[in-house]
Amino acid sequence: MRRATLRPDLAVLTMAGLLEARPRVGYFYSGKTPYMLIAEEIRHLKVMEVKSVPVVVTEDASVYDAIVALFTEDVGTLFIVTNDSCLVGAVSRKDLLKVALGQGDLHKIPVQVVMTRLANIITVSGEESVYDAASKLVVHEVDALPVVEVISEDSDREMLKVIGRFTKTTVVRIFVEMGEGR
Repeated sequence: MRRATLRPDLAVLTMAGLLEARPRVGYFYSGKTPYMLIAEEIRHLKVMEVKSVPVVVTEDASVYDAIVALFTEDVGTLFIVTNDSCLVGAVSRKDLLKVALGQGDLHKIPVQVVMTRLANIITVSGEESVYDAASKLVVHEVDALPVVEVISEDSDREMLKVIGRFTKTTVVRIFVEMGEGR
């Protein structure tokens, strides 16, 4: 084989990151396995690029309204916001099921009563890597994370605006797209 015959193949392997090329040295193995290349891509992919639309209800909504929103939007977690769109809590299917099995009037019970408060919610910013966000899902054993941005910092607490959501489904979608070569 001649050098001209191998050059296109070597170029493909160089673009894939498996080989490196240097003038006057030639081609050499980069030491990276395909798994290392995928891990590198996941660590460089930002949450902002893959987040989905958040499903929110206001803090003064009733539990009934939250249940309707949960089923009509086909999600597992709703984020609770103020009228100014600041995150104050989250409510899951399990939270709503517990209160629905009780004897109360779902139209009169405010969602604030059953929600998980902001202090106990794990959040992710749009600038964090997909790897870090997926790690938070696993470590904290939750199905969804609100993607937030800080809109103001008071002396006692941060005001967070919900700009998206990052879920287990998002992670699976990324996995499938990588498997398809996208």
